[in-house]
Amino acid sequence: MEYKKIVAITGMNGLYELLNSKTDGAIVRSLEDNSTRFVSSRMHNFSHLESIEVYTVKNNVNLAEIFNAMNKSGESLPDAKSNAAVLNYFKAVYPDLDFDRVYTSDMKKMIKWFTALKDKVEFPSQEAEAAEESSADEPISASGAEPVSKAE
Repeated sequence: MEYKKIVAITGMNGLYELLNSKTDGAIVRSLEDNSTRFVSSRMHNFSHLESIEVYTVKNNVNLAEIFNAMNKSGESLPDAKSNAAVLNYFKAVYPDLDFDRVYTSDMKKMIKWFTALKDKVEFPSQEAEAAEESSADEPISASGAEPVSKAE
C-alpha cells in the first residue's frame, strides 16, 4: 500500500485506500476492516494525506514529516483520553508545532492515523520528496533518452 493512495473522507471515520476514482466518486478500501465500497463525491470530500499540512512556528510541514518524527522518536504513544499527555507527547516529539493553531483534537487524530498506518505504509521523507521534485524539474531531450543540461 502506498502513502499517496491513503485518503481521509469527510463524514466517515478512519482512513481509506483509494482504489479507483470515478467522475462521481471513488472506490475505497477501509484500513480498519478491509471492506470495499463506493463513496459519492456529492456527499463526501476526499483529502489525500500527502496533501495535508500541519502548522509549525516556522513553515508548514507535510503530515508525513510529523509521522516520520513520531516513528523515529523513542516516546511511547500517549493515552488519547488525556489532553495533557497528548500535548506533552507532541512537545517532546515535534516541538516546532504551533500549539496555538494545532488543536488537541488534531493531535489525537494524528496519533490515531499514525497507529493505523505505521505497520502498513512507509512514510515519505522530506529528502526523498526533494530528490523526486529535482529529478522531475530536469528537461528531457526530444528523444526522451537523456536529460538535457540546463546550460545548453
